[in-house]
Amino acid sequence: MKNLAIERATEPADLNDAALRIRAVKAAQGQVSFDQLIVNGRVVDMVTGQIRAADVGIVGPLIASVHEPGQFTDATEVIDATDQFISPGLIDTHLHIESSMITPASYTREVLPRGVTTIVWDPHEFANSCGIEGMHYALKCAASLPLRILTLVPSSVPSAPGYETTGANFTVSVVDDLLSRNDTAGVGEMMSMQAVLDSDERFAGIVQSGLRAAKRVCGHARGLTGGALNAYVASGIETDHELTSGDDLLAKLQAGLTIELRGSHDHLLPEFVSVLNSLEQFPQTLTLCTDDVFIDALLSQGGLDDVVRRLVAYGLKPVLALQAATLNAAMRIGRSDLGLIAPGKRADIVLFEDLESFRATQTLVNGVGIVERGIEPRTVQGREQQSLCIELADDVIPPALTDTVKSGQFTATDFMLEATEPSVDVVVIEKPRFTQWAERRLDVTDGYVQRAADLTLMAIVNRFQPNSKPKLAYLGGWGQWRGAFATTVSHDSHNLTLFGGNERDMAVAANCVTDMGGGMAVAKDGQIIAQLALPVAGLVSEASVTSISSDFVSIREAMDQIVDWEPPYLVFKACFGASLVCNAGPRLSDVGIVDTSIGHRQGSPLGKVPPEAQLRA
Repeated sequence: MKNLAIERATEPADLNDAALRIRAVKAAQGQVSFDQLIVNGRVVDMVTGQIRAADVGIVGPLIASVHEPGQFTDATEVIDATDQFISPGLIDTHLHIESSMITPASYTREVLPRGVTTIVWDPHEFANSCGIEGMHYALKCAASLPLRILTLVPSSVPSAPGYETTGANFTVSVVDDLLSRNDTAGVGEMMSMQAVLDSDERFAGIVQSGLRAAKRVCGHARGLTGGALNAYVASGIETDHELTSGDDLLAKLQAGLTIELRGSHDHLLPEFVSVLNSLEQFPQTLTLCTDDVFIDALLSQGGLDDVVRRLVAYGLKPVLALQAATLNAAMRIGRSDLGLIAPGKRADIVLFEDLESFRATQTLVNGVGIVERGIEPRTVQGREQQSLCIELADDVIPPALTDTVKSGQFTATDFMLEATEPSVDVVVIEKPRFTQWAERRLDVTDGYVQRAADLTLMAIVNRFQPNSKPKLAYLGGWGQWRGAFATTVSHDSHNLTLFGGNERDMAVAANCVTDMGGGMAVAKDGQIIAQLALPVAGLVSEASVTSISSDFVSIREAMDQIVDWEPPYLVFKACFGASLVCNAGPRLSDVGIVDTSIGHRQGSPLGKVPPEAQLRA
């Protein structure tokens, strides 16, 4: 088995080797044999939209010929694709491996058998938690795996400087240094939207770093419309995956953004499909991504293959869904060698049984079989799945990615708000996801503010500085909590974050997560009822994927015991994005309640809504 990762360092120039091209020219004319010949299948043509019977001849990493069935038979290896569809390998244009809570090697084992051959990884979770060491770990993993991993340089470490504290600080000079490397593919999602609109020196400088390096600058344009959207795109940012509606999708297509349509908000996909089906032509700038996929969903449903499958189920033509995931993606990431089954293109090829379930039976990367029919499939959560036919070494975790949770031990009083008056005004963060400013008058008993029954208590602790004190906020519209949840998976600062209906359970859950070195815990009636250890950067585990998934499922089930969800916004996943302070509206961070869209910081919920927020409302 040749080392694909080492050879990939020369991509895409490797296809221009003179000897390789000469051999391909001869093979395409039947003068020499192919290395592999795929026969009896149907090629999905991403240019014409046709599905046609054809054989595919491969020389080294290069597709040499796509020809009439049976025209040539001379090959070192013949792959029988009877009743199967021959597609380019799928390209996931934006994701965070860390969100699956497994190592890059484990992630590779999961997605390659599903036909995903290329991913664009923004490792800003590792970078925010572990700084440059986290970035170096990501690049080392990318260089050692058969999955093609195009690694971006995180732009948002932290996502909102001054409004939150993380484990690192990627200034313009740090980004410049990383972009100068051959193994980085661009600038990761620019999450500090308001800073870009304000031409903030730091973030304008990071955008310029990407432009100077002639590398892509990726975006995060959630909620931007009109002049703000135009300004954001005019800065030099070229992508967005933060779509909120069909109208938002259309506006961002019209603004010229490369759309990384993600599958993580399933309730929006039917609306997106309706918009796409209403257009006179399918957008060449539409690509697909997964962004964040939890481990249980990855095992049971899949990665990008699942996004393709759901879009088709909601009414998008299969060839168009595949076009978005292959040719469109290849063009938008600047890899013209990928995305087509055509002569002269790279032999990243997947065979699908059908264009509904999109179950991959074989996967080739650079002409090498990574997943092959005949290898004993494995059963994952009741679903049969192909396995890799190669061995992958496990990732070696550097010491800098361990012991990253410095929080001390907590008691219930750490999560109680002190006050001296009989009653006080407190700021309330209303609604999950699309937050709003509000305020309430609450009673004070024995020197502590008494939380109203309809309010949820949220706390964030800076986990990177020893013995930091919790910052508190009251949440409205978050349901009735009968326990507490603690997590160090908390975008994107990944500080220790808690939600609960009582202070005792919050302390119990916080202490459990701290003792594990990171992860998640659910407490009820003073006891831990579920826990998941994530000791690598407080985000990831080296345990088996089935073990991690089982523990995470237990967390989900325990959460259902302590809170009643109200989709689409009040859902379990909302707990992980509630601390995303770069988004508009009030948010809680380790410095207090902040709102980057109005430049506000408030260390305590005591007090009234700031005048700036009232004016905006």
